[in-house]
Amino acid sequence: MSSKSPLTITHPSANTTVTPTTAFNSTTTTASPGFLTQLLNKIPLPRWAVYAIFALVILVFVVCLLCICVKCCCKGKKKRKKKVDQQINMKGVNGSTTTALVQPEIDDVEYGSADKPRGRLLYSLEYNAQDSELTVGIKEATALKAMDLGGTSDPYVKVYSLPNKSKTYETKVFRKTLQPVFNEYFKFQIPQSELSDSTLVMQVYDFNRFSKHEIIGELRLQLGTIDWNHVIEEWKDLGEASKFEQENLGEICFSLRYVPTASKLTVVILEAKNLKKMDYGGLSDPYVKVQLILDKKKWKKKRTTVKKKTLNPYFNESFNFEVSFDQIQRVQLVISVWDYDKVSRNDAIGKIFLGCDASGNQLRHWADMLSNPRRPVAQWHSLLSAEQVDSTLALKHTLKIPFTNKTF
Repeated sequence: MSSKSPLTITHPSANTTVTPTTAFNSTTTTASPGFLTQLLNKIPLPRWAVYAIFALVILVFVVCLLCICVKCCCKGKKKRKKKVDQQINMKGVNGSTTTALVQPEIDDVEYGSADKPRGRLLYSLEYNAQDSELTVGIKEATALKAMDLGGTSDPYVKVYSLPNKSKTYETKVFRKTLQPVFNEYFKFQIPQSELSDSTLVMQVYDFNRFSKHEIIGELRLQLGTIDWNHVIEEWKDLGEASKFEQENLGEICFSLRYVPTASKLTVVILEAKNLKKMDYGGLSDPYVKVQLILDKKKWKKKRTTVKKKTLNPYFNESFNFEVSFDQIQRVQLVISVWDYDKVSRNDAIGKIFLGCDASGNQLRHWADMLSNPRRPVAQWHSLLSAEQVDSTLALKHTLKIPFTNKTF
């Protein structure tokens, strides 16, 4: 078969030859691609991967939309069901009410639920009816709540009785532990006729040198419900501290420094805060007395200036006392905050005392001063009532051997 030769057309007015192309044999398109096609071409992924990602995004969006719809529907049903349940429960309590029914929206943690345990305390109780003496033993604690950033606490226990809060005892402070072993005993004079109306309070605190001590938990025992025919020794879970605690008298910060070679005791009253309001205007005119007691007798005393109309006075006043090394082991340092009045008698806001016969934080501060001679040691202390401190000092017997050579 002979092959077809291309058709050649010669224009009469030109010397050029034109060879036409057959359009029906060509497969090339001259139309420009669309926007979506251009966008897909720019993505550096296979076309099937792009489609899969697009389908996944749509699926996630649909699932989220369905979840929102289901949640809204269930919430409405839950509210209606809750109202019906409350009506049924309220009819069944026969006049008695509970916190969960009266205030169902309040979180249980506010009432010291078991969701956040505070730890356990082992204590002992023994009552001597003949001497009207109650002996309280603070044995140990375990699994205490961590109050510090390092996951530990610096626990100690405060013990007192109500309503006649004449004495408050404190155990030693144990550093960086949640399992302290105290083994300390304290005695209270409580007549047998008053046991039924008395409450024993044991509070576990976390010690902080430069800030307020935080309470970890407490135990409150109604002494009238206890069988005193035998010694009580038991573990109990700590509960949340009572919101109706003792009156807050304020706090005071001061530093102590003792130089044995110079027989010099330096007390620097730095500041106080949150003092009790003593005046009608809701303020006070506080000043501080610094007093040394030796052999149950007032020995030396000094006082700061008066700060007018404030509950957070700043003093920064220093006082020096000459105290020999023999005397420093027997002396009592009493720090008291007073409200100044021009016309009437000055009123005591609160007191604390330090010395070798003190207890708790006061004893620790005093011991830190003695173990770090020539270095000032500062610490915050919570003020106690004047009656409580005075009654405690009256029971002290610090001097067992009479002075043979008095130099004061």
